[in-house]
Parts: sequence; C-alpha cells; structure tokens
Amino acid sequence: MDANKEQFIKIAVALTVSIVVFALSSALFNSTQSALLALIALFVTLWTNEGLPLAVVSLLPIILFPSFSILSTNETSLNYANPIVFLFFGGFLLAIAVEKSNLHIWIAEKILNIFPNTPRGMLFSLVITSGLLSSVLSNTTTTLLLISIALFISQEKKLKMRFVLAIAYGASVGGIITPIGTPPNLILLGIMSDKGMQSIPFFQWIWMVAPLAFLMFLVVGFLLSLGVPNTPIHREKQKQPLDRLQKKVLTIMGGLTLLLLMNAPMKPYWNGLGLSEAGILLGAGLLLFMPTINALDWMQDKGKIPYRIMFLFGAGFSIANAFSATGLADELASSLVGMTALSPLLLLFAVAMLITFTTEITSNTALISIMLPVIYSMAEQTGINTSLFMMVATVCASYAFMLPIATPPNAIAMSSGAVDVKNMMRYGLVLNLVGVFIIVLIAQYFWSNIL
Repeated sequence: MDANKEQFIKIAVALTVSIVVFALSSALFNSTQSALLALIALFVTLWTNEGLPLAVVSLLPIILFPSFSILSTNETSLNYANPIVFLFFGGFLLAIAVEKSNLHIWIAEKILNIFPNTPRGMLFSLVITSGLLSSVLSNTTTTLLLISIALFISQEKKLKMRFVLAIAYGASVGGIITPIGTPPNLILLGIMSDKGMQSIPFFQWIWMVAPLAFLMFLVVGFLLSLGVPNTPIHREKQKQPLDRLQKKVLTIMGGLTLLLLMNAPMKPYWNGLGLSEAGILLGAGLLLFMPTINALDWMQDKGKIPYRIMFLFGAGFSIANAFSATGLADELASSLVGMTALSPLLLLFAVAMLITFTTEITSNTALISIMLPVIYSMAEQTGINTSLFMMVATVCASYAFMLPIATPPNAIAMSSGAVDVKNMMRYGLVLNLVGVFIIVLIAQYFWSNIL
C-alpha cells in the first residue's frame, strides 16, 4: 500500500474514533467535556497508530484546545514550559554524554562482572544492569544500548529469548527508581507542583521506590531463570580503563549526585539547600558543553535531544490541566466515589489493577496525564491520601509487561526477533499481577507513613 494512502487511513481512523467518543460522551457530559474526551481519543489513536509523528500530535493541543474553548492558547502553551520539561532536558543531556563517551559500557561491564557466567547469573545481571541504567537513561535508550549484549551472549533460542526479556523488563522496572527515569514520574511531579502539593525530593523518591525495584528485580530474574540450565557461558570481558572523557562525565555525575543529596531535606535534621531540582539537572546538562569539558557539542549532538518527548510532556500537562479546567476530572471522580466504600487497601488494589492493565493498550504518558487529575479530584472529595494514590497510579503505569505496544522496551524486545507475543504475554501476566501485589503492599505499609 502507498505510504501516503496508509497514513490517510490512519488519520481517518483516528478522526472516526474521535467522533464516536464525542457522540457517546455527549449523553453523559456537557459539550466542552465531550470535546475534550474526543480530542484525547484523537491524540491517543494517532500516538498509537502513528498516523502523524509523535511530536506533531503532541503539539496539536496548542491549536485544538483553544479552538474548542477548552483552554486558551496561553493556558495551553504554558504547559510546554513546565519546569519538569527542563528537568528532563538536563537529564537527557547527561544521558547523551554517557552514551557518547561509552560510559554505559563501562558501567554495564562492572555490574555484569559481579555475577557468575551461568544463564541464571547472566539473567540477574542483565535485569539489574538494565534497571540501574534505566534509572538515569530513558528505558528506550537503555534497551537499545543493551539489546545487542542479550542477543550475543548465547545462540540458544530459549536463552536468547529470556535474555532479551530480561533487558526489556529490567528497563521498565528500573525506570521508576529516579524521578527522571520515565515520563510518568515527571508528569506526577509536574501535576503535584501545579496543584500546590508537597513535592517528593529526588532522594526521598529513590528511598521510597528502591525496595519495590529491588523486589521486582528478584521476581523478574527468578521468573525468567525457571527451567534454564546452570552450565557456564563464555563471555569476553573488557578491561579497558576509563578515558579522559569518561572521567569527566563520571565526575559531573558524581557531583550532581552529591548536590542532589545535599539539596534533599531530611527533616528535622536538615532542610536542604532549597535549590530547584530542575535547575540543578539543567545546570549539570549545560555544564557538559563548557570549555575544557567539551563532553557535548551542540552542532553534533543536538539531533539526539528528544524534543518530541518534551512536546509529549507538554501535551500531557495540557491534558491534565484541561481535565481540571473543564470540570471533567470532578465529574469522573464523582462517578468513582462509590469505590471509596472499599477499604483503603482494596481501593489501592482497584486503582493499581485499573492502571496496570489499561496501560497495556495505551500510552502510559497519556494515561497517567488523564488519570492523575481524576485521582486527585476523587481524593479531594473523599479525604483519602492523595499523594499515595497518585504515586501508586504513576508506578503502575510503568509496570506493563504483557504486550509489545505497552512500553517501548517491550516493542524493542519484539523487534529483535528473539521474542514472540505468546511468551511475552505468559511472563508479562505473572509480572503484572505480582507487580500490583508488591506495589500495593509497599504503598500501604511503607509509603503511607511518608506521603
């Protein structure tokens, strides 16, 4: 089929879905709220079927929200300059420097050497390596960087499949470790800031989610290692020392870590430096361009900056604000208030299950942009712990392991040719259910004492 014709069909499908959603929602909501739902359906469909480039779709709210009297142009466009966008920008500049200097290979080698050269040892090392790198790099970048390692460790088909899944699942698990690890984390912080809620400092976030990530690393490694032989695998080890560029990048990352640690309040003993974390991350990223450091060159490296993801953040924040401005969040929250008759533990399970399995078929960024304002409004109406429920929803949005379309790491694993849908769904369903169980228990008995 001609490429242009195929693209027109995808756009037509998105418009049809949008019209159907508008017609159905008109029976329940007013015209402005129905228009918002129809536009969200349009965006999500175009993001999913790639009828238009992701960046183009992400900029459409600036045009369409004012056109349908949902938000003004100023109100919409301000979301694209949210401080969280610049926090991500600074973090990704660091990620580019790590990749450009091949520092990730050195880090990966150090971690891989900790474990024995057996299939089980390699599985655990790949899961943990992918997870730790994904906490500072995007999970997409991490998976792309490590997938070749998974493919060449062994030529046995079943082992290769498990190694590839270890990389993909590890990246999804590790993306929640830091606020910059995956887009939903940043959207949560942005919405909390917009609502005037107490933000979660960088190192408090790590402290909160580290036990969850550690347990999930063990679960993923154990599940994928079931039934594998324990015979040694030969792997050539690299023993190259750090070069000057790698040392510079590693020094900046170490300094950044120290500054973030000093900036994090540890009441009542330490109130922190009071600096903006977005400013700290952006400053560290810009430092990479400075003379004598020269870790990055704007003309050479600007093409690697994911502006389309920054626009996607803007679209997500715009959707979240539109939900509040049109009253749609309150309407949906009112319809969910009946769920609050459940005990807090069961309600957490309900929210976790809803988000986890919904994000299998839609963008986690779009889903969390839609659901967080709804959860916020529901919490405000009923008095439940707002921050706790929003945190659970955010983490669950990243823990989708069943389908290739659920997350970029899953799609990359499928594209490698080593994994089929049947095996991904088989392992993914178990991880989805176990993930929900662990998240809810940790939220109920650990996070609830902090948030």
